[in-house]
Amino acid sequence: MLEFALGSQLDLIGSLGFNQPSTSFPWLSCSILFPIVGALIVPFFPDQGEGKQVRWFALGIALVTFLITVGAYLTGYDPAQEGLQLSERVNWLPDLGLVWAVGADGLSMPLILLTSFITALAVLAAWPVSFKPKLFFFLILAMDGGQIAVFAVQDMLLFFLAWELELLPVYLLLAIWGGKKRQYAATKFIIYTAGSSLFILLAALAMGFVGGGAPNFEFSNLAEKGFGTGFQLACYAGLLIAFGVKLPIVPLHTWLPDAHGEATAPVHMLLAGILLKMGGYALLRFNAQLLPEAHAQFAPLLIVLGVVNIIYAALTSFAQRNLKRKIAYSSISHMGFVLIGIGSFSSLGTSGAMLQMVSHGLIGASLFFLVGATYDRTRTLQLDEMGGVGQKMRIMFALWTVCALASLALPGMSGFVSELMVFAGFVTDEAYTLPFRIVMASLAAIGVILTPIYLLSMLREIFFGKENTKLVSNSNLVDAEPREIYIIGCLLVPIIGIGLYPRLMTDTYSASIDALVGRDIAALERLNKKSSSSEISQLKFLPAVISAPIL
Repeated sequence: MLEFALGSQLDLIGSLGFNQPSTSFPWLSCSILFPIVGALIVPFFPDQGEGKQVRWFALGIALVTFLITVGAYLTGYDPAQEGLQLSERVNWLPDLGLVWAVGADGLSMPLILLTSFITALAVLAAWPVSFKPKLFFFLILAMDGGQIAVFAVQDMLLFFLAWELELLPVYLLLAIWGGKKRQYAATKFIIYTAGSSLFILLAALAMGFVGGGAPNFEFSNLAEKGFGTGFQLACYAGLLIAFGVKLPIVPLHTWLPDAHGEATAPVHMLLAGILLKMGGYALLRFNAQLLPEAHAQFAPLLIVLGVVNIIYAALTSFAQRNLKRKIAYSSISHMGFVLIGIGSFSSLGTSGAMLQMVSHGLIGASLFFLVGATYDRTRTLQLDEMGGVGQKMRIMFALWTVCALASLALPGMSGFVSELMVFAGFVTDEAYTLPFRIVMASLAAIGVILTPIYLLSMLREIFFGKENTKLVSNSNLVDAEPREIYIIGCLLVPIIGIGLYPRLMTDTYSASIDALVGRDIAALERLNKKSSSSEISQLKFLPAVISAPIL
């Protein structure tokens, strides 16, 4: 038994790819620090009112950051390898056990590219911002570096610091540039996210100090420790709360509709396109990868929570009359597929969860940008006050229609492929009993049916509902501008490209996903052996919905 556990632990460390040789050029450190340094220059940048100069500077910084991440992918990342690549390690504060350790694998590289891509488009979406433009673009660029760091760092304490770095910019972006209830929304956001982040810190300290010796929070060191099942369960529960707020998981979701209800279009894009993906990534990185035995026991709960997310948020979105809140609840519903994919013990299902994060990042950013563009013209978010604007905004209607079809998982769009992979992976996952799979898949299908109903009815009410004479006669009711068409076009290219040829994305992380699922299945097998052994037969580890894994 000891040899089996030790061998599994060594396989875990090797497959994680630790102790890989560092790259010659610090691509990831540059992608993190470059936008942060650019943000620090913004206050001193010469600008003559309304941000007409500083916005070009911010766009240049964001584009260069995107090019740096693309360069990292093209020159230093091999999709066929499952382990850590682009590794960089510097002893930062050794007395505190804090190390600047960054790297990328299949779990992080797609999200690093997504972050820099969405941020560059968000800067372009912020072109009309004229109120305190220097502060606005300073916060956007600071968020860019902080969010890339979340996906790139390989030290849990450093991960916590990066996780916290993006809280203050989001709070200020909501509190200063938000709507009428911006203070309430910003305060609720900071209470939920900062409060839940304490669980990350507590878990990091516990995992770093357990076993004695000098504190070390690097993922490689944590993988070597081989935590006991009880310790894993405690850490998993705390991290599930912390990451569940950011994902968000019902009932920890209530901050998101309020935040989206008051945010501006660029902030919408960052919230929907990147912020929610941090929660899904962290569940894969920590809960599923570093705590595999606890994940084997919590996985059925993730499936149930994912189904609740899909149904509850879809029904709530159906009832919303505020356009922003309707799309916000739609986002919560779509993130339920991520939970189901993470909870499955199949490579197909987990790969679908990863693809759903990327897909929703693109689709969510496009929809929320269109919400902001529509509000700028109509000056209302109430569907009852809209209607009859299709004739005056034909291009805008076309953009709305394509993005809504992508959100409802039309075949040929990325959303269809990701949701299909999650469904197929879960229903064929023999780690779960057949009745459990049938019930959960049937319930999740309800959300799939509701999504096109509320999205298509939303389009009808905006563009072809009862005509609002005052609104239709408004001189501000102009069609889409070239800048807006360009932003949506940039988002639609990968949405359609992935939908037609999913391997454009899945090949970048399939090796890492296969290794991750293999470790989780091995942990499930160990727990089955433990629960059947005479020495601990009184301990009921596994839920009844999990069947014996195929050996």
